[in-house]
This record gives sequence, C-alpha cells and structure tokens, in this order.
Amino acid sequence: MTYVTERLASTCVVALLALGLAACGGSTTTPSASAPTATGAPTSNSNAAGSKVSANTASEEEVAAALESAGVSNSARWAKEVVEYRPYPSDDPNLTALRDKLAKYNPGQETTDKIVSALTP
Repeated sequence: MTYVTERLASTCVVALLALGLAACGGSTTTPSASAPTATGAPTSNSNAAGSKVSANTASEEEVAAALESAGVSNSARWAKEVVEYRPYPSDDPNLTALRDKLAKYNPGQETTDKIVSALTP
C-alpha cells in the first residue's frame, strides 16, 4: 500500500469514527457525574472520553478511538501498529514491550506516553 493510499485509508477510518460518534448522539460537552437527567436520576460517565482499552483485545478501531481521545495525532496509524505487535505481556502495566516496538518509528517520548496512557495490557 502506498503512503498516500495508507494516509487516505487512515483519514477515512477517522472520519467514519467521528460520524459514528455523532450518529450515536455524541456531543462536545460531557455532563458531570452528578448532573441529573430528565428523569432526575444522576448520570454516569463510565464511558467518558479517555477510557483505556486493552492493547491485547480491543479492535483496531477501538484502539484508534482511545488514542484519538488521548490526543495522539495520526491515531489510526498508531492503532495499526499497536494491533500488529500483539500480544503484550499482561503482567507489564507500563507496556514496555509496546514501547520497544514503537521506538523503531521514533515517535518521540510525548507521543509514546500518550499512546501508552490510552491502553492497558
């Protein structure tokens, strides 16, 4: 796959994720955990942006969405890399094996930290 085709495919995936979130009623504001709903019951933020996903079991799309919410640029590309190098040791909370694999792409410490912050082993 050429770089341009890969880039276009990545852009399409991100656009589809954004459209999917919008179609599900997503909004740019998140209600607070104690904000009452129309029925008066408090809401829950269990699926709030920034939720971690498993590097071992989440789909590539789920990983991309988690990376995007963590502020990782080109999240679809990094999600592909995360999925490619599976499995990761479940007893490694710092995802050292993933960090080592990503290092060959020279993403920079900040990007690597953002990627790992969105994932669990």
